[in-house]
Amino acid sequence: MPLTNGFNHVATLTTDMDLTVRFYEQAFGAVVTFEVPKGEDHPWMKILDVGGGAALNVFEVPADEIIGERRRQGGRGAIDHYALTVDSYAMLETLQDSLAAAGAQEVGDIQRLGDEWSLFFRDPDGMELEVCCRADG
Repeated sequence: MPLTNGFNHVATLTTDMDLTVRFYEQAFGAVVTFEVPKGEDHPWMKILDVGGGAALNVFEVPADEIIGERRRQGGRGAIDHYALTVDSYAMLETLQDSLAAAGAQEVGDIQRLGDEWSLFFRDPDGMELEVCCRADG
């Protein structure tokens, strides 16, 4: 049995805090729970509650400080992508429509990957992300 209880948060970088936060608020109902203003030794950061006890920590940085190619798998840096989870296939179908309305790029088709249904998309910064749910058998 694992010693941990799952993920606490994922940290991501953006060049446009307002655009990124607005996207997660509109697409997923995320809520900003904490903010650290930009300082000499720390970039502007907002913590978004994305449900289930998990958070997304968003840091605004200049484009030249983002390492990797967000559009090329294997070239995106140490973390290639992350996935949010929902409770049903029906919610994936709902999100498929609402992601584009919230500013997502390249919203894909829902696909079966092992024992999960997955929906891939790109956020407004072009980063590939995923939403998934358990498949029912």
